[in-house]
Amino acid sequence: MAKLAIHADRGASEGSRFPAHRIDGLAGTSFKHQHLTSILEDETSNRGFFEVHAENYMGEGGPPHAALTRIRQDYPVSLHGVCMSIGGPQPLDKAHLGRFARLIERYEPALVSEHLAWSTHDTTYYNDLLPLPYTEATLQRVADHLDEVQETIRRSILLENPSTYVLFRESTMSETAFIRELVRRTGCGLLLDVNNVFVSATNHGFSALEYLADYPLEHVGEIHLAGHAEQEDDEGDLLLIDSHDAPVADPVWTLFDIVISRCGPIPTLVEWDSAIPDWPVLKAEATAAQAILDRHAGAFLREKSHAHC
Repeated sequence: MAKLAIHADRGASEGSRFPAHRIDGLAGTSFKHQHLTSILEDETSNRGFFEVHAENYMGEGGPPHAALTRIRQDYPVSLHGVCMSIGGPQPLDKAHLGRFARLIERYEPALVSEHLAWSTHDTTYYNDLLPLPYTEATLQRVADHLDEVQETIRRSILLENPSTYVLFRESTMSETAFIRELVRRTGCGLLLDVNNVFVSATNHGFSALEYLADYPLEHVGEIHLAGHAEQEDDEGDLLLIDSHDAPVADPVWTLFDIVISRCGPIPTLVEWDSAIPDWPVLKAEATAAQAILDRHAGAFLREKSHAHC
């Protein structure tokens, strides 16, 4: 199918329900309801954005929507899906996709994203983001699903690279080649999760820098950072888990700095989804990301006319 000629409009349209806050060059954090009062009372938290998981807002009303509506008045929002199962073997759940589309219409998010993963089989839902074999058959299925999503929501979507713990013998291409071809076939954008790159590289013994060198960075519209946990596998080797329950690790900050030096200040989100700390701790992580974005912004603008990501 031809590339979708629909793109997110970050400007205010005539029918907008919310202000069209800018998001370019900003760092943000996951929005947690328990932080709402602290955010609203914090006079220094007027820069940034918040990301929410779409599935937490698929009811019609109640406190979750009241809190998100309040946040959306003052901040841009990124809507992140976690249950679409874009890589799954069966057709997309049209009811779920419809709810996803209605959320986009309701909150006018600056960014919309989902995962390169699957989580459903027949009538069973697995509460995980499961990996895919990188084959031509998988590529066509994911491309078809992306086309359906983008046609339904009438805008392009950002697709996130996975954190993986197993590899498939039947894969015939690298993850980066698979992602690059998805962009070519569908016109989707990319969400580069730098922590996922580091986790997968450590678990499988490849170079995170080489992965990034082969990744289509020019199509990245958002970056994720997060903490991870260290465990041991059955052989006693180090195994990293994309746990989202800790500060961003130093090697991930280093990789992030490298990416921003190449691509400029891309909107960056710090995820923290369990063992959630008080607001100042999460805000400090976003402030650290913002410092890196700001440090590279001036140099990138000066060099933009001479070099491209």
